[in-house]
Amino acid sequence: MENNYKMVAKTLYGFEPLLAKELKNLGAIDVKEGVRNVSFYGDKGFMYKANLGLRTAIKILKPIKTFKVLSEDELYKKVYAIDWSQYLSNKGSLAIDATVHSTRFTHSKFIALKTKDAIVDLFRNTTGFRPSVDLDFPDLRINVHIEDTVCTISLDSSGQSLHKRGYKTATNIAPINEVLAAGMLLMSGWDGLSDFIDPMCGSGTILIEAAMIACNIPPNLNKKEFGFEKWQDWDVDLFEKIEASLLSRIRGFDHKIIGYDKAPSAVHKALDNVENANLSEFISIEQQDFFKTEKNTEGHLHMVFNPPYGERLELLNLEEFYKDIGDTLKQSYPGTQAWFIVSNMEAIKNVGLRPSRKIKLFNGKLESRLLKYEIYEGTKKVHKIQKND
Repeated sequence: MENNYKMVAKTLYGFEPLLAKELKNLGAIDVKEGVRNVSFYGDKGFMYKANLGLRTAIKILKPIKTFKVLSEDELYKKVYAIDWSQYLSNKGSLAIDATVHSTRFTHSKFIALKTKDAIVDLFRNTTGFRPSVDLDFPDLRINVHIEDTVCTISLDSSGQSLHKRGYKTATNIAPINEVLAAGMLLMSGWDGLSDFIDPMCGSGTILIEAAMIACNIPPNLNKKEFGFEKWQDWDVDLFEKIEASLLSRIRGFDHKIIGYDKAPSAVHKALDNVENANLSEFISIEQQDFFKTEKNTEGHLHMVFNPPYGERLELLNLEEFYKDIGDTLKQSYPGTQAWFIVSNMEAIKNVGLRPSRKIKLFNGKLESRLLKYEIYEGTKKVHKIQKND
Protein backbone atom coordinates (compact mmCIF):
# COMPACT_ATOMS: atom_id res chain seq x y z
CA MET A 1 0.00 0.00 0.00
CA GLU A 2 2.86 2.42 0.77
CA ASN A 3 3.76 2.44 -2.95
CA ASN A 4 0.31 3.74 -3.95
CA TYR A 5 -0.18 7.40 -4.79
CA LYS A 6 -2.98 9.59 -6.05
CA MET A 7 -3.54 9.94 -9.79
CA VAL A 8 -6.12 11.79 -11.86
CA ALA A 9 -7.56 10.48 -15.12
CA LYS A 10 -9.00 13.19 -17.36
CA THR A 11 -11.97 12.44 -19.61
CA LEU A 12 -14.76 14.01 -21.69
CA TYR A 13 -17.93 15.54 -20.25
CA GLY A 14 -20.46 12.85 -19.30
CA PHE A 15 -17.94 10.00 -19.31
CA GLU A 16 -16.99 10.23 -15.61
CA PRO A 17 -19.15 7.23 -14.52
CA LEU A 18 -17.82 5.11 -17.42
CA LEU A 19 -14.22 5.94 -16.52
CA ALA A 20 -14.82 5.28 -12.81
CA LYS A 21 -16.22 1.85 -13.69
CA GLU A 22 -13.26 1.10 -15.97
CA LEU A 23 -10.82 2.08 -13.21
CA LYS A 24 -12.55 -0.14 -10.63
CA ASN A 25 -12.55 -3.05 -13.08
CA LEU A 26 -8.78 -2.58 -13.61
CA GLY A 27 -8.20 -2.62 -9.84
CA ALA A 28 -7.87 1.07 -8.87
CA ILE A 29 -8.28 2.06 -5.20
CA ASP A 30 -10.42 4.89 -3.75
CA VAL A 31 -12.00 5.91 -7.08
CA LYS A 32 -13.77 9.31 -6.97
CA GLU A 33 -15.61 11.03 -9.82
CA GLY A 34 -14.97 14.72 -10.50
CA VAL A 35 -15.93 16.99 -13.41
CA ARG A 36 -14.28 15.69 -16.59
CA ASN A 37 -11.93 13.67 -14.36
CA VAL A 38 -11.76 10.73 -11.96
CA SER A 39 -9.20 10.49 -9.15
CA PHE A 40 -7.85 7.17 -7.87
CA TYR A 41 -4.90 5.53 -6.11
CA GLY A 42 -2.48 2.98 -7.49
CA ASP A 43 1.22 2.20 -7.85
CA LYS A 44 3.61 2.64 -10.78
CA GLY A 45 2.52 -0.64 -12.38
CA PHE A 46 -1.10 0.49 -12.16
CA MET A 47 -0.19 3.79 -13.83
CA TYR A 48 1.21 1.76 -16.76
CA LYS A 49 -1.92 -0.41 -16.77
CA ALA A 50 -4.25 2.62 -16.72
CA ASN A 51 -2.51 4.17 -19.73
CA LEU A 52 -2.64 0.92 -21.69
CA GLY A 53 -6.09 -0.26 -20.69
CA LEU A 54 -8.50 2.67 -20.18
CA ARG A 55 -10.81 3.39 -23.13
CA THR A 56 -12.40 6.63 -21.88
CA ALA A 57 -9.33 8.40 -20.39
CA ILE A 58 -7.57 11.25 -22.20
CA LYS A 59 -4.67 11.67 -19.75
CA ILE A 60 -3.33 10.04 -16.60
CA LEU A 61 -1.79 12.70 -14.35
CA LYS A 62 0.38 12.14 -11.28
CA PRO A 63 0.02 15.15 -8.90
CA ILE A 64 3.29 15.99 -7.11
CA LYS A 65 2.43 19.27 -5.34
CA THR A 66 -0.67 21.25 -4.36
CA PHE A 67 -0.48 24.75 -2.89
CA LYS A 68 -2.36 28.03 -2.67
CA VAL A 69 -1.41 30.88 -5.02
CA LEU A 70 -2.58 34.49 -5.04
CA SER A 71 -0.29 35.89 -7.76
CA GLU A 72 1.91 34.87 -10.69
CA ASP A 73 5.01 35.75 -8.64
CA GLU A 74 3.89 33.43 -5.86
CA LEU A 75 3.34 30.67 -8.43
CA TYR A 76 6.89 31.22 -9.72
CA LYS A 77 8.39 30.99 -6.20
CA LYS A 78 6.46 27.84 -5.23
CA VAL A 79 7.29 26.03 -8.49
CA TYR A 80 10.95 27.10 -8.09
CA ALA A 81 10.95 25.52 -4.59
CA ILE A 82 10.09 22.03 -5.94
CA ASP A 83 13.03 19.61 -6.30
CA TRP A 84 12.80 19.16 -10.08
CA SER A 85 16.08 17.20 -10.27
CA GLN A 86 14.22 14.00 -9.28
CA TYR A 87 12.07 14.31 -12.41
CA LEU A 88 14.26 15.98 -15.03
CA SER A 89 17.94 16.58 -15.91
CA ASN A 90 19.38 19.96 -16.85
CA LYS A 91 20.03 18.67 -20.39
CA GLY A 92 16.48 17.31 -20.76
CA SER A 93 13.40 18.88 -22.34
CA LEU A 94 10.01 19.86 -20.96
CA ALA A 95 6.57 21.08 -21.99
CA ILE A 96 3.93 22.72 -19.79
CA ASP A 97 0.14 22.47 -20.18
CA ALA A 98 -1.96 24.79 -18.02
CA THR A 99 -5.69 24.79 -17.22
CA VAL A 100 -7.13 27.72 -15.29
CA HIS A 101 -10.57 28.12 -13.66
CA SER A 102 -10.12 31.30 -11.66
CA THR A 103 -11.11 34.97 -11.50
CA ARG A 104 -7.63 35.84 -10.23
CA PHE A 105 -5.77 34.01 -13.03
CA THR A 106 -7.22 34.24 -16.52
CA HIS A 107 -4.43 33.44 -19.01
CA SER A 108 -3.45 29.77 -19.08
CA LYS A 109 -0.56 30.45 -21.51
CA PHE A 110 0.95 33.00 -19.14
CA ILE A 111 0.63 30.50 -16.24
CA ALA A 112 2.43 27.90 -18.38
CA LEU A 113 5.16 30.43 -19.20
CA LYS A 114 5.68 31.38 -15.52
CA THR A 115 5.92 27.69 -14.57
CA LYS A 116 8.46 27.03 -17.33
CA ASP A 117 10.51 30.08 -16.26
CA ALA A 118 10.66 28.88 -12.65
CA ILE A 119 11.87 25.40 -13.61
CA VAL A 120 14.51 26.47 -16.14
CA ASP A 121 15.75 29.27 -13.85
CA LEU A 122 16.16 26.78 -10.99
CA PHE A 123 18.33 24.49 -13.16
CA ARG A 124 20.35 27.37 -14.60
CA ASN A 125 21.00 28.87 -11.15
CA THR A 126 21.97 25.55 -9.53
CA THR A 127 23.77 23.71 -12.36
CA GLY A 128 24.69 26.31 -14.99
CA PHE A 129 22.60 24.47 -17.62
CA ARG A 130 18.88 24.69 -18.34
CA PRO A 131 16.43 22.22 -19.88
CA SER A 132 15.02 23.10 -23.30
CA VAL A 133 11.38 23.35 -24.33
CA ASP A 134 10.01 20.66 -26.67
CA LEU A 135 6.26 20.95 -27.17
CA ASP A 136 5.93 17.72 -29.18
CA PHE A 137 8.13 15.05 -27.58
CA PRO A 138 9.48 16.37 -24.26
CA ASP A 139 11.26 14.24 -21.67
CA LEU A 140 8.77 15.58 -19.12
CA ARG A 141 5.30 16.97 -19.72
CA ILE A 142 4.00 18.96 -16.76
CA ASN A 143 0.38 19.86 -16.08
CA VAL A 144 -0.57 22.98 -14.08
CA HIS A 145 -4.18 23.16 -12.87
CA ILE A 146 -5.48 26.23 -11.01
CA GLU A 147 -8.95 26.10 -9.45
CA ASP A 148 -9.68 29.52 -7.93
CA THR A 149 -6.51 29.90 -5.79
CA VAL A 150 -5.54 26.22 -5.49
CA CYS A 151 -2.74 25.13 -7.80
CA THR A 152 -1.90 21.48 -8.50
CA ILE A 153 1.32 20.56 -10.31
CA SER A 154 1.22 17.13 -11.95
CA LEU A 155 3.42 14.98 -14.15
CA ASP A 156 1.64 13.88 -17.33
CA SER A 157 2.28 10.14 -17.60
CA SER A 158 0.47 9.78 -20.94
CA GLY A 159 2.38 12.20 -23.16
CA GLN A 160 0.24 12.66 -26.24
CA SER A 161 -3.49 12.44 -25.51
CA LEU A 162 -4.67 8.84 -25.08
CA HIS A 163 -7.27 9.30 -27.82
CA LYS A 164 -4.31 9.08 -30.23
CA ARG A 165 -4.29 5.28 -30.14
CA GLY A 166 -1.70 4.84 -32.87
CA TYR A 167 -3.82 2.93 -35.40
CA LYS A 168 -5.25 5.90 -37.30
CA THR A 169 -2.97 7.02 -40.12
CA ALA A 170 -5.75 7.84 -42.56
CA THR A 171 -8.63 10.12 -41.60
CA ASN A 172 -11.76 11.27 -43.34
CA ILE A 173 -13.44 14.69 -43.04
CA ALA A 174 -13.97 15.46 -39.33
CA PRO A 175 -13.17 12.03 -37.85
CA ILE A 176 -14.67 11.16 -34.48
CA ASN A 177 -12.34 11.23 -31.45
CA GLU A 178 -11.41 7.68 -30.39
CA VAL A 179 -12.27 8.29 -26.72
CA LEU A 180 -15.67 9.71 -27.73
CA ALA A 181 -16.28 6.66 -29.94
CA ALA A 182 -15.33 4.22 -27.15
CA GLY A 183 -17.49 6.08 -24.63
CA MET A 184 -20.51 6.07 -26.95
CA LEU A 185 -20.10 2.33 -27.46
CA LEU A 186 -19.88 1.66 -23.71
CA MET A 187 -22.90 3.91 -23.06
CA SER A 188 -24.84 1.98 -25.70
CA GLY A 189 -24.22 -1.23 -23.77
CA TRP A 190 -22.12 -2.78 -26.55
CA ASP A 191 -20.66 -6.01 -25.15
CA GLY A 192 -19.68 -8.01 -28.22
CA LEU A 193 -22.56 -10.49 -27.84
CA SER A 194 -24.30 -9.73 -31.14
CA ASP A 195 -23.60 -8.50 -34.66
CA PHE A 196 -22.60 -4.85 -34.96
CA ILE A 197 -22.90 -2.26 -37.74
CA ASP A 198 -21.73 1.30 -38.32
CA PRO A 199 -23.62 2.32 -41.49
CA MET A 200 -21.72 5.62 -41.98
CA CYS A 201 -18.29 4.48 -40.86
CA GLY A 202 -16.02 7.24 -42.23
CA SER A 203 -12.43 6.34 -41.36
CA GLY A 204 -13.52 3.36 -39.22
CA THR A 205 -12.98 4.65 -35.68
CA ILE A 206 -16.25 3.31 -34.21
CA LEU A 207 -15.72 -0.09 -35.88
CA ILE A 208 -12.19 -0.41 -34.48
CA GLU A 209 -13.19 0.65 -30.97
CA ALA A 210 -16.16 -1.78 -31.13
CA ALA A 211 -13.87 -4.67 -32.09
CA MET A 212 -11.41 -3.83 -29.30
CA ILE A 213 -14.25 -3.79 -26.73
CA ALA A 214 -15.68 -7.07 -28.09
CA CYS A 215 -12.28 -8.81 -27.89
CA ASN A 216 -11.16 -7.03 -24.69
CA ILE A 217 -8.06 -5.69 -26.48
CA PRO A 218 -6.23 -2.90 -24.59
CA PRO A 219 -7.08 0.31 -26.50
CA ASN A 220 -3.59 1.82 -26.40
CA LEU A 221 -1.65 -1.26 -27.44
CA ASN A 222 -0.66 0.44 -30.74
CA LYS A 223 0.40 3.72 -29.13
CA LYS A 224 3.96 4.60 -30.15
CA GLU A 225 5.10 6.11 -26.85
CA PHE A 226 3.81 7.12 -23.41
CA GLY A 227 5.12 10.06 -21.40
CA PHE A 228 6.38 7.84 -18.56
CA GLU A 229 8.83 6.08 -20.91
CA LYS A 230 11.13 9.10 -20.58
CA TRP A 231 10.79 9.39 -16.81
CA GLN A 232 13.85 8.70 -14.63
CA ASP A 233 12.08 5.80 -12.90
CA TRP A 234 10.93 4.10 -16.16
CA ASP A 235 10.80 0.35 -15.61
CA VAL A 236 10.61 -1.46 -18.95
CA ASP A 237 10.43 -4.93 -17.35
CA LEU A 238 7.44 -3.92 -15.22
CA PHE A 239 5.75 -2.35 -18.24
CA GLU A 240 6.19 -5.52 -20.33
CA LYS A 241 4.82 -7.61 -17.46
CA ILE A 242 1.71 -5.38 -17.23
CA GLU A 243 1.29 -5.46 -21.01
CA ALA A 244 1.51 -9.28 -21.08
CA SER A 245 -1.07 -9.50 -18.26
CA LEU A 246 -3.56 -7.34 -20.23
CA LEU A 247 -2.90 -9.29 -23.44
CA SER A 248 -3.69 -12.55 -21.66
CA ARG A 249 -7.27 -11.30 -21.12
CA ILE A 250 -8.05 -10.92 -24.83
CA ARG A 251 -11.06 -13.03 -25.81
CA GLY A 252 -12.53 -14.42 -29.02
CA PHE A 253 -15.46 -12.90 -30.92
CA ASP A 254 -18.06 -14.96 -32.77
CA HIS A 255 -20.18 -12.30 -34.47
CA LYS A 256 -19.83 -9.82 -37.35
CA ILE A 257 -18.67 -6.20 -37.24
CA ILE A 258 -19.76 -4.46 -40.45
CA GLY A 259 -19.06 -0.98 -41.78
CA TYR A 260 -20.68 0.88 -44.67
CA ASP A 261 -19.77 4.18 -46.28
CA LYS A 262 -20.89 5.49 -49.64
CA ALA A 263 -17.59 7.31 -50.30
CA PRO A 264 -14.90 5.06 -51.84
CA SER A 265 -12.17 7.23 -50.26
CA ALA A 266 -13.65 6.67 -46.77
CA VAL A 267 -13.79 2.91 -47.32
CA HIS A 268 -10.10 2.81 -48.35
CA LYS A 269 -9.08 4.87 -45.31
CA ALA A 270 -11.17 2.75 -42.95
CA LEU A 271 -9.65 -0.47 -44.34
CA ASP A 272 -6.14 0.96 -43.84
CA ASN A 273 -6.89 1.89 -40.23
CA VAL A 274 -8.46 -1.50 -39.49
CA GLU A 275 -5.33 -3.17 -40.85
CA ASN A 276 -3.11 -0.88 -38.73
CA ALA A 277 -5.08 -1.97 -35.67
CA ASN A 278 -4.60 -5.67 -36.66
CA LEU A 279 -8.38 -6.19 -36.65
CA SER A 280 -9.03 -7.17 -40.28
CA GLU A 281 -10.25 -10.64 -39.27
CA PHE A 282 -13.09 -9.13 -37.22
CA ILE A 283 -14.24 -6.18 -39.36
CA SER A 284 -15.65 -6.09 -42.91
CA ILE A 285 -16.25 -2.80 -44.73
CA GLU A 286 -18.24 -2.22 -47.90
CA GLN A 287 -18.99 0.75 -50.12
CA GLN A 288 -22.74 1.10 -49.57
CA ASP A 289 -25.31 3.88 -49.29
CA PHE A 290 -27.04 3.13 -45.96
CA PHE A 291 -30.38 4.35 -47.35
CA LYS A 292 -30.30 1.57 -49.95
CA THR A 293 -29.38 -1.22 -47.53
CA GLU A 294 -31.30 -3.57 -45.29
CA LYS A 295 -30.49 -5.74 -42.31
CA ASN A 296 -28.81 -8.94 -43.53
CA THR A 297 -27.95 -10.60 -40.23
CA GLU A 298 -30.03 -12.87 -37.99
CA GLY A 299 -31.09 -11.92 -34.47
CA HIS A 300 -30.34 -8.72 -32.58
CA LEU A 301 -28.23 -6.10 -34.37
CA HIS A 302 -26.34 -3.39 -32.47
CA MET A 303 -25.85 -0.16 -34.45
CA VAL A 304 -23.76 2.87 -33.44
CA PHE A 305 -22.85 5.68 -35.83
CA ASN A 306 -21.84 9.31 -36.20
CA PRO A 307 -23.87 10.77 -39.08
CA PRO A 308 -22.60 13.85 -40.89
CA TYR A 309 -24.22 17.07 -39.70
CA GLY A 310 -24.54 20.70 -40.76
CA GLU A 311 -21.62 22.17 -38.80
CA ARG A 312 -19.25 19.49 -40.03
CA LEU A 313 -20.24 18.60 -43.59
CA GLU A 314 -22.30 20.74 -45.92
CA LEU A 315 -25.42 18.71 -46.60
CA LEU A 316 -27.96 19.97 -49.08
CA ASN A 317 -30.98 19.07 -46.96
CA LEU A 318 -30.42 18.12 -43.34
CA GLU A 319 -34.13 17.58 -42.59
CA GLU A 320 -34.49 15.13 -45.48
CA PHE A 321 -31.27 13.38 -44.43
CA TYR A 322 -32.59 12.65 -40.91
CA LYS A 323 -35.99 11.62 -42.30
CA ASP A 324 -34.16 9.11 -44.53
CA ILE A 325 -32.31 7.74 -41.47
CA GLY A 326 -35.64 7.20 -39.66
CA ASP A 327 -37.32 5.64 -42.71
CA THR A 328 -34.39 3.27 -43.36
CA LEU A 329 -34.33 2.13 -39.73
CA LYS A 330 -38.12 1.58 -39.61
CA GLN A 331 -38.45 -0.17 -42.95
CA SER A 332 -35.18 -2.08 -43.30
CA TYR A 333 -33.67 -2.74 -39.87
CA PRO A 334 -36.09 -4.71 -37.64
CA GLY A 335 -34.62 -6.13 -34.42
CA THR A 336 -32.01 -3.38 -34.22
CA GLN A 337 -30.89 -1.14 -31.39
CA ALA A 338 -29.64 2.02 -33.09
CA TRP A 339 -27.57 4.74 -31.43
CA PHE A 340 -26.24 7.86 -33.09
CA ILE A 341 -24.83 11.24 -32.07
CA VAL A 342 -26.29 14.54 -33.30
CA SER A 343 -25.67 18.22 -32.67
CA ASN A 344 -28.61 19.68 -34.61
CA MET A 345 -31.51 19.37 -32.18
CA GLU A 346 -34.07 20.66 -34.70
CA ALA A 347 -33.12 18.34 -37.55
CA ILE A 348 -33.51 15.20 -35.41
CA LYS A 349 -37.26 15.82 -35.14
CA ASN A 350 -37.39 14.65 -38.75
CA VAL A 351 -36.22 11.13 -37.81
CA GLY A 352 -39.88 10.33 -37.14
CA LEU A 353 -39.08 7.95 -34.29
CA ARG A 354 -39.13 8.68 -30.58
CA PRO A 355 -35.73 8.09 -28.96
CA SER A 356 -35.89 5.94 -25.82
CA ARG A 357 -32.79 7.73 -24.44
CA LYS A 358 -31.09 11.09 -24.96
CA ILE A 359 -27.64 11.57 -23.41
CA LYS A 360 -25.88 14.96 -23.42
CA LEU A 361 -22.31 14.81 -24.74
CA PHE A 362 -19.86 17.11 -26.48
CA ASN A 363 -18.40 16.29 -29.89
CA GLY A 364 -15.39 18.61 -29.80
CA LYS A 365 -16.94 21.90 -28.70
CA LEU A 366 -20.37 21.07 -30.12
CA GLU A 367 -23.04 20.22 -27.57
CA SER A 368 -24.58 17.00 -28.83
CA ARG A 369 -27.01 14.23 -27.92
CA LEU A 370 -26.42 10.50 -28.11
CA LEU A 371 -29.81 9.06 -29.10
CA LYS A 372 -31.11 5.52 -28.71
CA TYR A 373 -33.80 4.08 -30.99
CA GLU A 374 -35.30 0.61 -30.50
CA ILE A 375 -36.45 -0.84 -33.83
CA TYR A 376 -38.62 -3.82 -32.95
CA GLU A 377 -39.51 -6.83 -35.06
CA GLY A 378 -43.11 -5.93 -35.99
CA THR A 379 -44.80 -3.23 -33.92
CA LYS A 380 -43.80 -2.13 -30.44
CA LYS A 381 -47.21 -3.22 -29.13
CA VAL A 382 -46.73 -6.79 -30.38
CA HIS A 383 -43.25 -6.82 -28.87
CA LYS A 384 -44.58 -5.79 -25.44
CA ILE A 385 -47.24 -8.54 -25.54
CA GLN A 386 -44.57 -11.15 -26.38
CA LYS A 387 -42.38 -9.79 -23.59
CA ASN A 388 -45.18 -10.12 -21.05
CA ASP A 389 -45.88 -13.71 -22.16
